[in-house]
Amino acid sequence: MLSRAPNTPAAMAEIDPTFIQPLEHRPKLTFTDSGEIPVVDLSALENGAIDLLVTGICKTCEEWGIFQVINHGVPLDLVRRMETAMKQFFDQSTDEKRKVKRDETNAMGYHDSEHTKNVRDWKEVLDIAVEDPIVISASPDPQDNELRKYYNKWPEYPPDFRKICKEYAGEMEKLAYKLLELVSLSLGLAGDRLNEFFEGQTSFIRLNHYPPCPSPELALGVGRHKDAEALTILFQDGVGGLEAMRKNGEWVAVKPIPNAFVINIGDIIQVWSNDKYESVEHRVVANGEKERFSIPFLFSPAHHVNVKPLEELTDELKNPPKFKDYNWGKFMATRNRSDFKKQAVENIQIHHFRVS
Repeated sequence: MLSRAPNTPAAMAEIDPTFIQPLEHRPKLTFTDSGEIPVVDLSALENGAIDLLVTGICKTCEEWGIFQVINHGVPLDLVRRMETAMKQFFDQSTDEKRKVKRDETNAMGYHDSEHTKNVRDWKEVLDIAVEDPIVISASPDPQDNELRKYYNKWPEYPPDFRKICKEYAGEMEKLAYKLLELVSLSLGLAGDRLNEFFEGQTSFIRLNHYPPCPSPELALGVGRHKDAEALTILFQDGVGGLEAMRKNGEWVAVKPIPNAFVINIGDIIQVWSNDKYESVEHRVVANGEKERFSIPFLFSPAHHVNVKPLEELTDELKNPPKFKDYNWGKFMATRNRSDFKKQAVENIQIHHFRVS
């Protein structure tokens, strides 16, 4: 039997068929460099060079949809403490981790059987709501007005885990609003134009652990996907494995930069901008030798927000809306079901709301 990393789920001991990617989506173990992901220096906010920064954000969002930020203002000692606490949690036995396991009625907590594009991911996760509880639609049914609350499930170990997570979430939220303002300005809008959508936000932090994979040529840490939310702020360790797809169809490695965060434009901003900015498809390749850790912060609006192209950015004659309205809470309720277990059909995507 193939060996596995200590304290990872037994199902990951060797490749179960549920992990195996379709042939056309399996990773290439040899890699061709297709360019560097742009790096944005946020110190310009303090230096009064905001116009140049906004211009750079616009170009980066149009051409890439993904970039890294440095000099972001998040205390580096907090990032290190968060990383340590995450590793301490995942280093526990599977039985201990499953004491805070999520289920189909509460999407917060630990999970070791997540699916992307209906193929199981080679990872285990712990999801933590920024606002505890998150208020979300109880079902995808448009006629069902019932709401559900997702409460955080806090592990007993490490003992300071909850305190560190809350502090980290606060810093991520501050950075998210800073980035949201820059994106808004880059679209020609007022800096605070998008803030109202996040009152009662459904944002959450996800702690990812990717164990060494015995067959990295068959599986993916996370299958190809686009983030449904507005923005993603990602901490990744030095191991690497994140790849983003360029518009020419080539996968590009998002190489770790010490003390930087990776920023993804999500589907919601693509819809708000009426396709001016496009959500980036990305994936995580598995590693046959090293474990990998990452922490995405997924910045998401309130459940009642109806997502649609912004009126200021559309014109019925020159630039008509390219998407129909959709309710974020209903969208999220549908997506949570397909993330939890394999479905018979493709999980919901924004292209389902594209105007034909």
